[in-house]
This record gives sequence, C-alpha cells and structure tokens, in this order.
Amino acid sequence: MSTTRPRRALVTGASSGIGAATVRRLRTEGWDVVATARRADRLGALAEETGAETVVADVTDDADVERLAELVAAGGPLDALVNNAGGAFGLDPVEKADLDQWRRMYELNVLGTLRVTQALLPQLRADGGGDVVVVTSTAAYGPYEGGAGYTGAKAAERMLATTLRWEIVGEPIRVLEIAPGAVATDEFALVRFDGDAQRAAAVYDGYEPLVADDIAEAIAWTLSRPPHVNIDLLVVRPRAQASNTKIARTTS
Repeated sequence: MSTTRPRRALVTGASSGIGAATVRRLRTEGWDVVATARRADRLGALAEETGAETVVADVTDDADVERLAELVAAGGPLDALVNNAGGAFGLDPVEKADLDQWRRMYELNVLGTLRVTQALLPQLRADGGGDVVVVTSTAAYGPYEGGAGYTGAKAAERMLATTLRWEIVGEPIRVLEIAPGAVATDEFALVRFDGDAQRAAAVYDGYEPLVADDIAEAIAWTLSRPPHVNIDLLVVRPRAQASNTKIARTTS
C-alpha cells in the first residue's frame, strides 16, 4: 500500500446503489477508482460526476472478467477490490421458488464474486498487497420466509470471504466483509419485486432504513484502517432493525 501515490480501488456493481455511493466516497477521500458494471450509460454519468475510470463488464461472464482484470492491470497498481455486485430476485417460499431466479442469485452474488476475486488477487499480490472487500448482507446470517434463495447465496458468499481469509493468512492482503441490513436504494427492492414499486416501497415503510452512503462510509472506514488491522466482519443495520424479521415500525 503505497503512500506516494493515491490508493487505487476497483468497485463492482458500480452503476447504482451502494456501488455508486462507494465510488463517490472513495473519490472524495482521494482514491483513484475503477468503476465497473453492465450499464454503460450509468457508468458514463458516474465518471463525469466523479472522475472515476470505468469499465463496462458483466461479472457473470468469464471473458468480461478476464478483460476487466487486464484493463485494471494496465492502469496501474491496485490496492483494493470491492466486491459489491449482487442482488435479490423474488421472495417466494421454497416450494414455489423459481429455479432461474435462484441460478441468477448464485451466479451474480457467489460466482461473480469468485470470478472477480480470482482474477484480481494476483494483481494485489504483485502490487505488494491490499484489500479484498466483500459486501454480503445480514441475509447471510439468518433465514426468513421467502428468502431461502437470497440467504443461501449470501451465506455462500460469506463462506467464500471467510475461507479466503483463512487460506491466505500471512500474506499482506486483508479480507473485509461488510454485511448491510435494510438499505433503501433506488433499485434493490424494485428489482427483487420485478418492478412493483408499491411492494418495493412497503419494505421500508414505518422506519428509517439505511441509505447507500451509510454503507459506502463503512467500506471506506474499513479500508482506512492501519494495514495490521483487519475488520473481519462489520454488520450495519438501521437502529429500528433488530434482525432480518424484527423491525420496529411506526403506524400512522
């Protein structure tokens, strides 16, 4: 981790929500940032706003991830990888679960994180070490009805992060996990409920949820710790949320 140049990070899932907020936060704190996602128009607007580099890529595509890694390497040393790309699809009980939605969740949340981490670890090593951040969810730590596909995918992603930390212990690479609770972003719940705005809004009725900036700040804080300090796990929830299924909601 050089002190003679700006630190440099790659952020996945950067076109909206926590990913875009993380790009903004790191740029504000002086980082050079490579932002990647599938949507070129969103990335273009983010680049114009923040000055971040951008690479259009799909973390579920092997060739895209290989190209992403090559472009990041060509741009200079890398100090941090923020695995943020992910999402939830559907809220159906197990007996009625949509297999395609489950496949999409595992491909994006688990295998996408695996692909990108495998592709970028050699560069972190070559550049003297750095950080691998994995944004999971409190869904990784507790079940809820209708959530088996998402909780299962996030639990697998959590195991990926934890096992990687064990496997590379002793190397100058930190593995940091951020597990957000309820975060109101412009797309997460809307995507989960296939564009049903009313159902998506109801997720956050009656209490103050987190916003993307809250998680971006937490990510930036973990990355700013001295190199000998590893934040294994940081769980961040709204004050009103005690668990995945217990939220103190006000009624009008």
